Amino acid sequence: MKNMIKDIIIAIDGHSGCGKSSTAKELAKHFKYKYLDSGAMYRAVTLFFLRNKVDINDINKVRDSLDKIFIDFVIKSGIQKIFLNGKCVEDLIRKENISKKVSLVSAIPEVRKFLVNIQKKMGLNKKIVVEGRDITTVVFPNAEIKVFMTASLDVRARRRYEEMKILNPDITLDQVSDNLKDRDEKDSSREDSPLLKVDDAYYVDTSSLKLDDQIKKIKTLVYEKFG
Repeated sequence: MKNMIKDIIIAIDGHSGCGKSSTAKELAKHFKYKYLDSGAMYRAVTLFFLRNKVDINDINKVRDSLDKIFIDFVIKSGIQKIFLNGKCVEDLIRKENISKKVSLVSAIPEVRKFLVNIQKKMGLNKKIVVEGRDITTVVFPNAEIKVFMTASLDVRARRRYEEMKILNPDITLDQVSDNLKDRDEKDSSREDSPLLKVDDAYYVDTSSLKLDDQIKKIKTLVYEKFG
């Protein structure tokens, strides 16, 4: 299969730990598209709020803080990393203290509006793979390819634990599982842009799939529609 397709947006929503990021990165590489990790942007805002002791219950302070935030993605040695106000924060935003707070921050309407505007601008020229939790519903509802990915909580917790213990050697599997369960509930029940599957999204359960298999499923979908 050739990797040349028409200019489209590939939008991927789903639960944390189901392989969205790894899949999206490989799809972007294969199709020579840009890759946008929307979740990393919410994590970066959370990091800024924690560093600057922003009271997320004070909406005026939240608004003032957002005016001071600049987020960018930069490719270093072939790897895309997120920058917050000119400094790389790729590793810092994966810490447990960020994971515990990001759902609270991402539920703030002003934060979502701020980041959604940035994301929409990044997708103006298409040729982009975007993953997150409101990509098919809010950010790019007209995306040519929509995918909803999920997996069982046990599988997701194990995968995320293997990733996180590298940066957080003291973390336990139970802690990761509890955090994912809490995030699932908050993401699905929040009033502004809750996580849900749109009717025209392609459903992919990765519980028993290897990474190559889930990537192949979506590649096949893209080629069947636009190859």
